[in-house]
Order: sequence, then C-alpha cells, then structure tokens
Amino acid sequence: MAITRRYFLKSAGLSLFGVGFVPSFLRRTAFAIEKPALSSRKKILVAVFMRGAADGLNIVAPYGEKDYYKMRPTIAIPKPGGGDKNEAAIDLDGFFGFHPRLDALKPIFDAGHLAVIEAVGSPDNTRSHFDAQDYMETATPGDKSTRDGWLNRYLRYSPETDATPFRAVAAAPRMPLTLQGAARALAIDNLKTFRLRVNSDRPEMAGLENAFQALYASTSDPLLSSTAREMFSAAQTLQQIQGQVYLPENGASYPQGPFGRHMQEIAQLIKSNVGLEVAFVDVGGWDHHVQEGGVQGRLAGLLKEFGDSLAAFHQDMGDRMADVVVLTMSEFGRTVRENGNRGTDHGHANVMFAMGGPVKGGKIYGQWPGLKPDQLNQDRDLALTTDFRDVFAEVVTLHLGTPNPSGIFPGFSVSPGRFCGFLG
Repeated sequence: MAITRRYFLKSAGLSLFGVGFVPSFLRRTAFAIEKPALSSRKKILVAVFMRGAADGLNIVAPYGEKDYYKMRPTIAIPKPGGGDKNEAAIDLDGFFGFHPRLDALKPIFDAGHLAVIEAVGSPDNTRSHFDAQDYMETATPGDKSTRDGWLNRYLRYSPETDATPFRAVAAAPRMPLTLQGAARALAIDNLKTFRLRVNSDRPEMAGLENAFQALYASTSDPLLSSTAREMFSAAQTLQQIQGQVYLPENGASYPQGPFGRHMQEIAQLIKSNVGLEVAFVDVGGWDHHVQEGGVQGRLAGLLKEFGDSLAAFHQDMGDRMADVVVLTMSEFGRTVRENGNRGTDHGHANVMFAMGGPVKGGKIYGQWPGLKPDQLNQDRDLALTTDFRDVFAEVVTLHLGTPNPSGIFPGFSVSPGRFCGFLG
C-alpha cells in the first residue's frame, strides 16, 4: 500500500519516547559503545534542578544562628547533640548541619567529595517561579528575551569533532530550557521505553516502521533524510543499552522514586561509553507553602530520596567520579520566617551542592550574610552574596575546561577572582 508521511503520522500510532529529541547530530554510524576510550577522556557535568524553590535553610540548617530558631519556632531543625541524632541536624562545621534525612551524604562530605555553597542565587529579586527558573536556566537574570540555555551555549562554544548524539542528555519528558538552543541535545524520560514504535495491537500497522525508514531514506530532501537516519540510529543505540541488564556497582542501591531512577540512568549512560558530557536532571515538588515541616513533613520526605539518590550515584560510579561533578540548584530559596501553615514562602538566596572527585569538599563555601533582621533581603530572605553565574562559570572553566567562557554568560563578566574555590 502507498504510504504518505501524513498518513503515517496520523494513523500509524507512531511515538518517540523522549519528546525532546533534537535531531541532526549523528555524524558516524559507529558509536562510542564500540569506542570505550571516548568517554574515559571526558569530564562530565550532571546538573540537578530542584524545581519549585527548595528550602535551603532547612536543607543545610544554620543551627549556629539564634535568629534561625526565633523565626522558625515549629519547623527549624534542632541542633546536633540534643537527644535522638535522627531528629537533629547532622553537624558539618560547628555552625551548619545537614537535615537528618540527608545522612547518606555525610560520609561523602567527610571524605572531601561534597561541598556546600551558601547564600548563592540570582541577583534578580523576582519571586515568580517561572521567571526565576528561566533566568537560572538561561543564566541571564532579568532578561526574558534569551532563547537558549547556558548549557546549550557551553556545547556550542566548546564543539566536539567526535561528538555523539548523547553528548548532552536531559532526564526529562521534554527538553529543559537550559539545553535548548543551536547545539544538539537529547531528552530521555525513561531509558527503558525510549524507542520508535508503532501500535502493535493494530494488524494494519505491521511493517510500517520499516516502511517509515525507507520512505525517509528515499526522500529528495537531504535535511529530512539525514534527520530520519539520525533519529533511527540514535534509537538503535539506545536499544543496545536497553538490552543490557544494569546492575549498580560497589553495593549501590538507588531509591525507587523518579529521581533515583534518573540518577541510575545517567550512571548507566556514562558507563555505556556513549560520549555523555552534560546531563540534566529535574526533580520537582519543592514549593512548600503548607506543611513543609522540619525533621518530619513534606520536605523531609523529598530529602530522603534526594540524598539517598545522590549517595547511590556516587557509590555506583566509584573511580569514575574522578571525572564527574554533580551540581544542584534551585531557582530561589524560601523566606527565613515560617508562615502560619508550617511552611515557607518564596525567598531569595539559597544553597547549592557540588559533588565529585574534582570537588574540594568537606567545607562550606560562600560568604554567610547572617539572619539578623537588618541582614535580611527585603526584611524577609537570606541575602545574596554569590551570583549563581560565578558558580556555573567555575564549573565550566575549571572542570569542563573552557578557558574563556564569556560567550556562555552574555552580559556577565567572568572573573576567577569571584570563584568560590570549591574546585581544584
């Protein structure tokens, strides 16, 4: 039967799992699966976006601040050493402490592979989630006209002659703004189900996938033909990965939630030697205006999976962490004062984590502004002392090896003198 593109797209039940696929980036038929040396030479960044404005003041509690307890009478994390250690902050340096549900991260901090960056965020004071997320993903605070993300600009300004389709991957159902732009990237929501397929329950659809490939291979449009070949080649590479049973190494066990699954999939891609250099993971649910809680509550539940997933990834990767940096971020923090619903409202500066072999961990970085009333931003928030672009620039320069990253951060003067120093 004659098959048209319109008929196929309308009737065949075609679905490409990973709707953020951005094509036209396959340059060879041989992939890094047959070239293990490719990824072993790469430095890798895993960016984790805690979408919704996570409460950094309870994630890393400044228990040395008296005003912290004055302004959070019911949700503050108790000081270390005051009874049940599972119900108190985990001491880091005599002033700051992890939320007790982040206990899995403490050994990594003690080993010097996890750093905490305090009072970091956007110089723009917006309290809109959408604007603040866009500003952080584009790295152009206050400018809503930017159409590409800072990670995409990194890929564009640091081209790879042997790049594979998997150089940049988002573990997400659609392409996040931070990876949108001219450089090629791939969005995969689930490694196990990412494939091109037709509806097998409909007999008339049998063989249409092959017909689809043949149709696009024979088109006179070179761009369309190239795009189709690349799409199918990428899907075939993923099928090779899917055919392998993945077993985490070094006794690592990932939590069963979506963040744990995504971190395991990133680890699998790295170990599959497909040329991964930049990965992006979304983890949502951090907007806790109501019943945020302290040691118990909604935040505590999220932090358990969050910390256990990062720790499992670190353990699973083993020696490979020497080439990996995981950087966590959130669009802004929460108010210092709790509200009347045992929650917090939209704030300003926040906390970031940097984890990996190149990280000079076991230390708190950034200038702490204090929580006294006259030290707060707009009389309500943790004040900003570190621009998030300085953190991004430190990673791009010292970890990913971009000597002049000014083009990655338009309108911003990159200065190593402002780097926090968490990378060697």
